[in-house]
Parts: sequence; C-alpha cells; structure tokens
Amino acid sequence: MKRIEAIIRKTKFDEVKEALLNSDIDWFEYHDVHGIGQSRQERIYRGVVYNTDMIERVAITIVCRDVIVENTINVLLKTANTGQIGDGRIFLSDVIDCWSIRTGEHGDTVLKDKK
Repeated sequence: MKRIEAIIRKTKFDEVKEALLNSDIDWFEYHDVHGIGQSRQERIYRGVVYNTDMIERVAITIVCRDVIVENTINVLLKTANTGQIGDGRIFLSDVIDCWSIRTGEHGDTVLKDKK
C-alpha cells in the first residue's frame, strides 16, 4: 500500500476531485493548507498591493493499493498541471498496514469498499 499526498492549486481542486472519483479511487481526504514558496513578490490588483509569500493550496491524501498507484499519480499529474510555477508537488510513501475499525480486518483489501 502507498500513501500519496498531493499539494495542488485551489483552482484545480474541482477538476482533480472529479478525475480521482472517476478513476479507481474510492476515498481520499483533503484540506486547505498554506505554504511559503521560493517566489517572493508583490502583486498589484486594482491598486491594492498583495504579498504572495503565503500560498493557499489544497492537500489531498490518498492511501491506495499498489496496483493503482501509477494510474492515480498520472491522474494527478494530468489534471493538476497548468504548466506554471507553483503547480504543486506529489509525495509517495509506503504504508505498512491498515485496519477497518468496524470489522477489525487489516491489509490492502480494507481499502476497497465492499458494497
């Protein structure tokens, strides 16, 4: 099992969410995050100066079976991409095990909903 964490632009979240739900992903979590990147500049919009040091993004966390990791990452790369600096990052790490609280089962079969 793998844990995929993607930090993406807020403006791309709806598109990414739909693409993930249309792929093999049964469930994921997301939350708003703030970060500070390498780019430090001020922007002016309608006469108001905005500091761009703090960047608002969405963090998406997915725990999935090994067989769908590559497809899931490709979905994220394709749908979150704008081609501009600041599109985000994807992090991949191992998950040792998981348990269903309701049934007590464990292993990667817990990740697939039994309908």
